[in-house]
Amino acid sequence: MPATTAAAVAAERAAPPPAADAPPLQTNVNVNGADAGEGEGEGTESLEGVCRELKTRVDGFLARETDDPVLRSTQAQVRVGLGVVDEALRRYRPAELSLSYNGGKDCLVLLILILAALPSHFPFPSSSSSTSSATPNTTTTTTSSNTDSSTITTADTNSPTPNNDASSSPPPPKTAAAAAAAACPETFPRSFQALYIRPPSPFPEVDAFVASSAARYRLDLTTSDRPMKAALTEYLGASGPGSAVRAVFVGTRRTDPHGAALSHFDETDHDWPRFMRIHPVIDWHYREVWRFIRALEIPYCPLYDKGYTSLGGTDDTHPNPALKRDERKIGDGDQRFRPAYELMEDDEERLGRDR
Repeated sequence: MPATTAAAVAAERAAPPPAADAPPLQTNVNVNGADAGEGEGEGTESLEGVCRELKTRVDGFLARETDDPVLRSTQAQVRVGLGVVDEALRRYRPAELSLSYNGGKDCLVLLILILAALPSHFPFPSSSSSTSSATPNTTTTTTSSNTDSSTITTADTNSPTPNNDASSSPPPPKTAAAAAAAACPETFPRSFQALYIRPPSPFPEVDAFVASSAARYRLDLTTSDRPMKAALTEYLGASGPGSAVRAVFVGTRRTDPHGAALSHFDETDHDWPRFMRIHPVIDWHYREVWRFIRALEIPYCPLYDKGYTSLGGTDDTHPNPALKRDERKIGDGDQRFRPAYELMEDDEERLGRDR
């Protein structure tokens, strides 16, 4: 599908007002340690501090030497995924990007990759990169609006040695890091935009995890109870919270419904709101998703420890029967299902879903 101009995109995003009885969008802006939910997420670390810490952990994961084929394939997938995110950050400013986030394992992996990639595009740490002394600020607003797969090599991020020579000699040539900073003059963002489209009858555990992880990772989270197309139309509309968004990161994988023919960058179909869909984890396998999450000790939704392997709503999602324990070997207090990370095969992932 050919690309359109910014004016055409803005025009196509204009939408009629929502129905009077439609639930409004809920926008929770989480910055400087603000917590919109329960559990994790407390603290005063800025988004920049969170991102630089995650980059260190991801770099350490990639540096591991191993003969484990699953670990090696996961490392390869991480490199490809980071390359796709880097390309997205070259094409779009952070304010033009958003994440489709429902708290599931795939978009959680994607979130970590996005945050770990950001520091390479803002190579010089700001004075507040680790801790903010500002009072944590949470703003909740209710809005009724009218509404390529190659891995990219990142620039050197070592800061240059300051030149303290006050003489009139010409300045030294720019380092790679300085050139990168000149090409990206923006300051590090204080939050990253995300949209949570709640399914019918959502699990309380999922809602709680979305809220707490949004706080932990400093997401500017908008929540919608509308169907997907209507939610996106309102979110991206001229008066919507995502009116500046031109591209959305999506955690779809090849084995998901409608995922077989996707590439890393795909524009939406003509009858949908117009934006670029970005799929950095499209070719990841189920085992690789869990190897990454567990290797980096990333907190995840507790339903996965109860045998759920693919999360939807309470009306269509059940523990995966492939993980059911032998009834004869279950003791008092034992879970009837093994945790999600013990499943091995991609084609068994959705056995607990009715659709």
